[in-house]
Amino acid sequence: MVRSVILGTGSYLPERVLTNDDLSKMVDTSDEWIVQRTGIRERHMAADGQTTADLAVEAALKALEAAGVAAEDIDLVILATSTPDNTFPATATKVQARLGIAKGAAFDLQAVCSGFVYAVTTADSMLRTGIAKRALVIGAETFSRILDWNDRTTCVLFGDGAGAVVMEAQDDAGTRGVVTCQLRADGRHGDKLYVDGGPSSTGTVGHLRMEGREVYKFAVAAVTDVIEHAFEASGETAESIDWFVPHQANRRIIEASAKKLGIAEDKTILTVDSHGNTSAASIPLALDTAVRDGRIKKGDVVLLEAMGGGFTWGAVIVRM
Repeated sequence: MVRSVILGTGSYLPERVLTNDDLSKMVDTSDEWIVQRTGIRERHMAADGQTTADLAVEAALKALEAAGVAAEDIDLVILATSTPDNTFPATATKVQARLGIAKGAAFDLQAVCSGFVYAVTTADSMLRTGIAKRALVIGAETFSRILDWNDRTTCVLFGDGAGAVVMEAQDDAGTRGVVTCQLRADGRHGDKLYVDGGPSSTGTVGHLRMEGREVYKFAVAAVTDVIEHAFEASGETAESIDWFVPHQANRRIIEASAKKLGIAEDKTILTVDSHGNTSAASIPLALDTAVRDGRIKKGDVVLLEAMGGGFTWGAVIVRM
């Protein structure tokens, strides 16, 4: 049985750090208010002229190094992002070119904060069916470019960053690799979390808009449902998994979801305090953080989960 195995992880955060105190000088907010409601203390911001592709390349290089794989051995690049460098070409093709890859496929995938889960699922399907042998799967965002910096309800939540994994099709992986993927979407809720611009509608980039309470209510229920389906499909349980790596949107959502599912607090990887919500980059950023600090080890069973605008949501269980 061919399995898609994660060989290595990598991540990158821009140098500039924006703290809650910094934000309190820009909009009517405070460190106490932000921490109490979100758990966020700081986030990273891309420098002037620094693009999503720049962040993605840095994360990709670290993932390739960790995997011990040369760039020319990659034949699939999938970049999950809602903030591409251009309408086209796909930012993934820019990353492909800068890494010196001249074969296989490269494309962007747009599922907002669920993008990395969707991208891993897509890569898994392509690897298991023989379309590709080794994939570079990246989540990268420069959400600072689509924020309304006068809207204190949204500008305090998001940050910039990138994370990546190298995946390989193996027919002798044993129990390692992607175990199950569960994806969901319900476009009826598109007006709850969206960007009010686009090339076909307004001809502008637009700004992010969100109904925070509605998103929170939907998120806890949706996340619980899709994870329960992942447990059922895989035979894993809240007790049997080693680590829970959720989308880092809001500490309260993460804690409420974990509690509802019976996932122990010490199994949950949290980076939202120092990264903020980096959308499609948040899961691979958190995953790489926990791999590099030694918590997540080879053979561990890891549950990935995300929910984003659309609404889209999903879960992946993988044995590292």
